[in-house]
Amino acid sequence: MRSFLAVLILSAAIVAAGCGGDSSSSSSSSSGGTGTESSTAAAGDWANSVCQAFNDWNSSITEAAQSVRDNPTEDGIKTAGDDIRSATDTLADDLRGLDRPDTESGQEAKAAIDELATSLETSMQKITDAIDNASGASGLVTAGSTIATTLTEMGSQVSTTGQQLENIDAGGELQSAFEQADSCAGLTTTS
Repeated sequence: MRSFLAVLILSAAIVAAGCGGDSSSSSSSSSGGTGTESSTAAAGDWANSVCQAFNDWNSSITEAAQSVRDNPTEDGIKTAGDDIRSATDTLADDLRGLDRPDTESGQEAKAAIDELATSLETSMQKITDAIDNASGASGLVTAGSTIATTLTEMGSQVSTTGQQLENIDAGGELQSAFEQADSCAGLTTTS
């Protein structure tokens, strides 16, 4: 499970860096199926879909941050905010759209991922409010600060979910799935 935790920590780091530091990447969005609580997906497919959703989200956040650095105006911040909102909505939809992994702790894993999707949407509302209320130089500074703080908060939510998944994966099924999933390869580190 350390690999999955590394995926989530890396996601959190990229998100935190995305609005204040330096990063670059590109992509859009995809992932997931349309499941219900009784539907299952092979653990490897599930892990691959989770990582792909985070890859897409990280790319979009990084692109939004770069657009603010390239155009640090009210319009630039509002456009980046719209891009972050869209990426977060897509991530939440992708995560919720996943079937539960076909593992012993699959239902708990699905619940943790669904809870993360809800938490990310709740946090996104703070960004939306900050951008909607941004006007003038001081409003832009305040909005930028709120965005950076909220993205860091979102990164913490991702890390917390990673810890939850690690805790429920007593059999190591999810860990193995994340270690073997192609879309997780760029997000994990091995030792």
